[in-house]
Amino acid sequence: MKKVTPIILLLIGSVAVSFYSFKSTSKTKWGFFGHQRINRMAVFTLPPEIVGFYKQHIDYITSHAVDPDKRRYAVEDEAARHYIDIDHYGENPFEKVPMFWSKAVEKFTEDTLKAYGIVPWHIEVMERRLQDAFVREDLFKILHTSADLGHYIADAHVPLHTTENYNGQLTNQKGIHGFWESRIPELKAVDYDYFVGRATYIESPIKTAWKIIKDSHAAVDSVLTFEAKLNSIYPPDKKYGIENRGNTMVKVYSSDYTNAYNEMIKGQVERRMRASIIMVGSMWYTAWVNAGKPDLSRIGNKEISDSLKRELKKEEELYQSLKIKTPKGHED
Repeated sequence: MKKVTPIILLLIGSVAVSFYSFKSTSKTKWGFFGHQRINRMAVFTLPPEIVGFYKQHIDYITSHAVDPDKRRYAVEDEAARHYIDIDHYGENPFEKVPMFWSKAVEKFTEDTLKAYGIVPWHIEVMERRLQDAFVREDLFKILHTSADLGHYIADAHVPLHTTENYNGQLTNQKGIHGFWESRIPELKAVDYDYFVGRATYIESPIKTAWKIIKDSHAAVDSVLTFEAKLNSIYPPDKKYGIENRGNTMVKVYSSDYTNAYNEMIKGQVERRMRASIIMVGSMWYTAWVNAGKPDLSRIGNKEISDSLKRELKKEEELYQSLKIKTPKGHED
């Protein structure tokens, strides 16, 4: 077994308290650990021309990977940006739903699209915003948008972010969302292989975003079917356990059940996380290339302005106040 570093233990411990009770208390997808690990490791996929800049700001890119999930509790339109219930559109949905936003709005209306999620289109929007930030050589916008873009790409790689049955609520498997994307990484991620190769240029971000969704959706059946099969043969008194999380005792999927399920899906969670890492790096790199490959050494040492620090503080305060108690859309 690989050595468990203190920082990984700290990150895992920081998210474990709230994710696994079966009353929905989760405020994040992939967990804090998952999103932060994906953004952090994506930095190391970048080519020499920009890897130095991202390494210089790796702590920001890592820590702010979870901002979009916090924003779900402060901004009304945020929740829809994290998923798409593609199966809402019936059989052969990838043939029915237009790839481009304007055509999709024309066919289904903006309200309908937002009601069932817009993540592939939002990935394209964020790539363009990052490109613009590079053109303007705006340090804060580059970092802020890079961190956010990484989050949405990671969410798009989660199979349960592509279905109306996002938490198994339609198949008597409630809790599978947090099980797949938080409990499994909590127990297994210290042994994952995070070295995924070099980022590459993406010719069409919107086509690529839709391919991510298609690949994720193709895995929905296995996510649900294998858990149902395991549940049908597993001793009921062995499926769950009670663990001490800080000052709270919480009900969790047992380690044995988690390991058995992970074997049945053949390391699917690790594969989707690895795919997220290389895709995040590739989208960052693509935005930089599309911006004309600006020399990032000119802006790498700039300070974030006081006004922008106040903006970040305000966003954090909105999250802490839980202005939106129950965001629309997917809930764990």
